Amino acid sequence: MKIERFEQNPIITPKDVPPSRNDFEVVGTFNAGVTRFNGKIMLLMRVAERPIEKKQDEELAPILNHQTGQIEYFKVPHNHPDLEIPDSRVFFYKKNTYLTSISHLRIATSSDGINFNVEPVPAVFPQTRYETFGLEDPRITLIENTYYITCKVVSDLGIATSLITTSDFKNFKRHGIIFCPENIDVVIFPEKINGLFYALTRPVPRSLGSLGIWIASSPDMINWGRHKCLMSPRAGMYDSARLGASCVPIKTARGWLEIYHAADENNRYCLAACLLDIEDPSKVIAYSNEPLMQPQADYEINGFFGNVIFSCGATVDDEIITIYYGAADCVIAGAKVKITDILNHLEKV
Repeated sequence: MKIERFEQNPIITPKDVPPSRNDFEVVGTFNAGVTRFNGKIMLLMRVAERPIEKKQDEELAPILNHQTGQIEYFKVPHNHPDLEIPDSRVFFYKKNTYLTSISHLRIATSSDGINFNVEPVPAVFPQTRYETFGLEDPRITLIENTYYITCKVVSDLGIATSLITTSDFKNFKRHGIIFCPENIDVVIFPEKINGLFYALTRPVPRSLGSLGIWIASSPDMINWGRHKCLMSPRAGMYDSARLGASCVPIKTARGWLEIYHAADENNRYCLAACLLDIEDPSKVIAYSNEPLMQPQADYEINGFFGNVIFSCGATVDDEIITIYYGAADCVIAGAKVKITDILNHLEKV
């Protein structure tokens, strides 16, 4: 199947994004929610920052003090016996997890979908008790002139999913936690189905169970129930470790087309697709036996956390889907593919 990566990739890099404060540096701009607004393509990017003052012989976690609104630093020297460093994103200290960066959401807009203007300040910055480690990986669903934004909110209490709404991308209303820790990768369908809102989710069981895609429904976007497992990892395949929803489902004549991400035991993240029943999206009609996209380009293989292609949104123009994706947890890239090519790529269940 032919997927065309933008020749200009990566289209947004950390150097294109000014930090939120002078003593921070941007280490990643990636995993952007995507929509159209005022005739332009809009990305709501995850921007990961860290303090410049970090020393080479220590680990440092920037953490919001939600009572004062100030960022405070938690530091651990590298020679401390209780320190573990699994990768560049996190460290463990006395069995507690800390992030090496803190993320906020930032807007970038474009008339052509390739060349973006990045706003100089954050759109949504950590603020609440549940956001002390940051906000991450937004998805945007437009329903009746309201933009519904689901995003991960991270703190020492866990990783949960929060709902934010806006009509103008200047004023944002927080509606609080809609899925408790740890239920992430939440993507809301773009219309009601038989009178209910639907969302794809990804629970993270700690004792039994696998990391697959689930579905839930709600009468009001706040209270979610009727949870059901849709798809689970498959041993020996590209999705053997975990999978989760990526883009807002696309309505086609054959069903709801969902582009999702999948990873193996080596944390190699690819993009894949599945087709859900148009009247009952809890039914899977077809899915990918091979990835739509897998890390190949240098900017996908090397970065803050390499071998990662991770999308949070796409646009549709007639039969062409433009996928915007985070590469190596560092930059934003784009690719185009025909809807019919994806549908023909899928295998019936």
